[in-house]
Formats: sequence, C-alpha cells, structure tokens
Amino acid sequence: MSASLHPLVVVADDDPLLRAVLEHKLVAAGYRVAQAGNGQEALDLSSSQSPAAMVLDAMMPFMDGFETLRRMKAGSATRECAVIMLTALKRDEDVVTALQLGAADYLAKPFNPDELVLRLKRLVPIGAGRA
Repeated sequence: MSASLHPLVVVADDDPLLRAVLEHKLVAAGYRVAQAGNGQEALDLSSSQSPAAMVLDAMMPFMDGFETLRRMKAGSATRECAVIMLTALKRDEDVVTALQLGAADYLAKPFNPDELVLRLKRLVPIGAGRA
C-alpha cells in the first residue's frame, strides 16, 4: 500500500512507554506514527509533516496539550488535523475546554488502547488519510 493509504498519526505524550505502546497498536491497525515528547515537538511535527491525526496528552513539559491544540487549530497548515486528547485530566471543564479548542474526541487515562484505535478509525479511516 502507498503512504497515502496509511495515514500519519502523531502521538504526543511525555511518557515514552505509552508512546511506544500506542505506536505498536496504531502501526498494527495500519497507521504510520511519529512520536513527540512534548507540546512543542508535537506542533513542529504537525507543521512539517501534516498528519491526519494526533493523539495529544494535556499535561506535557514546555507546552501543554491545550496550548498545543490552540496553536494547531489557529494554523492553516495544521487546522484540519483531527486531535484526540488522551489525558489523566477528567474534570468536566477540561473536557469542555478541549472540545471548544477543536479536539475531535477526548479519552481519559487509564484507557483501553483498542478503544483509542477504534475512535481514531472513526475520525481517520485507513485508506482515507493524507500522505
């Protein structure tokens, strides 16, 4: 399959083990994955590689997920990227803030990785992604 049939997903989380687990699950599901350890790396990757989607933690060093999301949705090159917030923050106001900023979905940790993959497939079906 060509790269366009394998949408690129950026996994942005400061936990390297979680990033590795998600990369394994997402690659097995047919996605390409780039990892970012903080919000600034996530923003840089999304600007340079135009991912179809991003799995974004809220609590990260240098730039938190909310600010990363705010900047992505303000940028013309990153506005269309579907963002799933994946975070330990479970307060109603955190969920509402993320959705108001443009997140497509919100999943609280601890979570089921298979559920994350299914939510992502709803947003970015395999074979319909950007190169």
